Amino acid sequence: MREDRLTPRQWASERLEGLEDRLEDLSISRIVPSALTLRGLCSGAPSIRFALAEDWRRAVAAIFCAMVFDMLDGRAARWLGADSRFGVQLDSLADLVSFGLAPAVLIYTWSLSQMADAGWIAALIFCACSALRLARFNIQAARDEGASQSHPYFTGLPTPAAACIMLLPLLLNFEFSTELVRIPVVSLVLIGITSVLMVSRVPTPSLKYFKLDHNGKIAVYVFATALIPAMVYIPWTTLILGLAIYLGAIPFGIHAAAEEHRVRIRL
Repeated sequence: MREDRLTPRQWASERLEGLEDRLEDLSISRIVPSALTLRGLCSGAPSIRFALAEDWRRAVAAIFCAMVFDMLDGRAARWLGADSRFGVQLDSLADLVSFGLAPAVLIYTWSLSQMADAGWIAALIFCACSALRLARFNIQAARDEGASQSHPYFTGLPTPAAACIMLLPLLLNFEFSTELVRIPVVSLVLIGITSVLMVSRVPTPSLKYFKLDHNGKIAVYVFATALIPAMVYIPWTTLILGLAIYLGAIPFGIHAAAEEHRVRIRL
């Protein structure tokens, strides 16, 4: 055998190289992003439990906590230089639970259950479109066709954004105590819009590659500083306003992407 022909020094050198590879796989830079992804999964999954117990506020809060960790894990991976295909797959699996299954169960128990089986089918459609969106994202990431510095746009609506839109009626109900938004037709309309956008090829802005000048970065820092106390004292109003800003940015993102595409064609 080959190992019988190795000198003791060569044998020790090969074993040392293998040990270094294993230690690199267990390095902090690789563990931290995955740990944050799993923390997001453990934050989003309890939303299903809260929804079944009709604890609507905790169910919504759990999904938004998962969104925070979803933003942190990607930033941690890029900052530590630990981007990997394993991380992409793990992130998508966590997203499917936190932003596909959990919102579907929540919106069904809160509103669509009034329609019995038809409401459950609508919830399943949202969940299925979330899975399709994430599967396409994984393929694009493997081919390096996803959002980048030069092209800061996703193809289709990201699942976290779709989940936010689905939670909008609950936020309005929490803030204004109106039962009109609990009518099943409202949820059906939102499911139709988000499901189509998720599987579409409509370009939506990617915040992680969004380019800002110096003044823009200062404005973001000021906004983020003001956001913390606002989330503490007026959480539902803050989330509604933040979601409204994001939705308002989508048409501008579509227009900017279209202009960029025209410029590339001319070149």
